[in-house]
Amino acid sequence: MIDLACVLTFLCVLVRFSLFSLSLLLSLIILQTKRMDIPELPRRLYTLGEEPEAHNSISYHTDNNKLHTALREALTDEEFEELKESSLGVFIKFKEQGFGWASRLVHYMLSFKLDIKKKYEMWSLVGPEPLRFSLLEFENLTGLNCEYIEDLETPKCEVTKEMVSFWAMLGVHLEAGPTTDQIIAALKRCEDWSTEDRKRLAYLSIFTGFIEGRKFSTATRSSLARLVMDLERFENYPWGRVAFKVLMDSLWNKDITGCYTVDGFIQVLQVWVYTAMPELGASIGGPRGNSPSPPILAYGGSRGRRSMKEAILRQVST
Repeated sequence: MIDLACVLTFLCVLVRFSLFSLSLLLSLIILQTKRMDIPELPRRLYTLGEEPEAHNSISYHTDNNKLHTALREALTDEEFEELKESSLGVFIKFKEQGFGWASRLVHYMLSFKLDIKKKYEMWSLVGPEPLRFSLLEFENLTGLNCEYIEDLETPKCEVTKEMVSFWAMLGVHLEAGPTTDQIIAALKRCEDWSTEDRKRLAYLSIFTGFIEGRKFSTATRSSLARLVMDLERFENYPWGRVAFKVLMDSLWNKDITGCYTVDGFIQVLQVWVYTAMPELGASIGGPRGNSPSPPILAYGGSRGRRSMKEAILRQVST
């Protein structure tokens, strides 16, 4: 005679086992689905652990003390304050803060880059997930106008008698844009210039010194410099987008295995690292009280630190 209790016990065990197996199967399916949802990352530009060392500081041109001093001495207090509160004043405010350049920090973030095909995006793999630097991050960090317009770098600008006269005052060939050196020289002799011309010269100081940010003796692009003849148009131009392109064009396919130079406002990359890795920013970025806006003004920066690579890697578990 069959023991009913034993049968019921057996059936209960069988049901429990079936439910456990079903649960395990569903878990495996979900795990596999999640794995399929995670895209495969592009390869690293440099093998992990074999990144090029930071033997020398990155050369750049957007921290010209001579330019800033000449600009400050050329303008009245009222004119200088007006410049600081303009749409491009963030560059002057940044310069006045005495930001501490950490070349090693930026170098190692460049060495952690992934080999992506988008020229105007940078992905650095620190830990399991990459950190992105794009126009969106640049705009958020600087607060600059980054709107899209057609013919961004080749705007139409009529050559007028006023332009010819102003370019002659600058001591610049009409077909060229001014160099930083030429702007410094002009700042030292602009005392008798009109208010409008002095304002144009001040804007060109920012254009050559921060937006283009090239070698001090290198001519800037006349197509963009000429916009200064229409002050309202110049003030409302998407200079953030121009500055971003200058920087990313310079970084594209950059060989960082030895000494190298980067054009443009490279300091924004350092602040990007501080904001992308908040604990690192809090510990070595010199965060300023009251969190000034935009974020480019919220850190004092840091110099030195030979262990910068280790400081970066300690922020995440690789």
